Amino acid sequence: MEKKLIIFPTYNEVETLPVIIEEIKEYMDKNTSILIIDDNSPDGTGEIADEFAKKNKEIYVLHRETKNGLGMAYTEAFKWGLSQGYDLFIQMDVDGSHRPCDLPKLVDVIESDPDIDLVIGSRWVQGGSTINWPKSRIVLSRGGSLWSNFIMGLGVNDPTAGFRIYRKRVFEKYINLNNITTKGFGFQIDNTSKIIYKGGKIVEVPITFIERQLGESKMNNNIIIEAILMTTKIGIKHRLIQLKHLFYGKGE
Repeated sequence: MEKKLIIFPTYNEVETLPVIIEEIKEYMDKNTSILIIDDNSPDGTGEIADEFAKKNKEIYVLHRETKNGLGMAYTEAFKWGLSQGYDLFIQMDVDGSHRPCDLPKLVDVIESDPDIDLVIGSRWVQGGSTINWPKSRIVLSRGGSLWSNFIMGLGVNDPTAGFRIYRKRVFEKYINLNNITTKGFGFQIDNTSKIIYKGGKIVEVPITFIERQLGESKMNNNIIIEAILMTTKIGIKHRLIQLKHLFYGKGE
């Protein structure tokens, strides 16, 4: 059975972290570990994480000195997991928006087919849904997905989704972790595009996404602008390559 690592990036999640850890334990087997990567939370989240790690040998903590974005946090977590020999890397939000009860569905799918490189927990496929999300967030998420597909040609219903499982070889064949620069949720789109453009296999699994009940959302205008600029840049480059292939052939 493959070794699985659940990654929880945290910043000021002192209320939500204990809740999600207790919930996720029900769905962990002996080959599953948790890595909490905390960005020096002033509310004491890092200290709470350390207490959990002391009590459970399958919980680990990485402390970062500053808040440097979701993408950078995951990048460090992936590097740590690779160094420890993990096979599957599970991204989940710690705020409860990603339900632990949906995790077995994603794991079953990726373990059932060794050719799958990435499983995405999708809100926007048949069977997927959101609960208590304001219309503004639905428009932002749906709009981001539609824009990403239009400009980048991804063919993925929920490319911004943060609930996902990567197979280890993704970081060996498709994504160079040393070249990651995207900090916000554009990180998810960027990684998705790299896998698709290089011929990787992605499967979407329907999930129910729940608006957080505790703590504050980390979404802000800078993250949105970064994602728009990033997708536009990658999309234009991809479309130019397609045009070149159309006129000159792939051998040129």
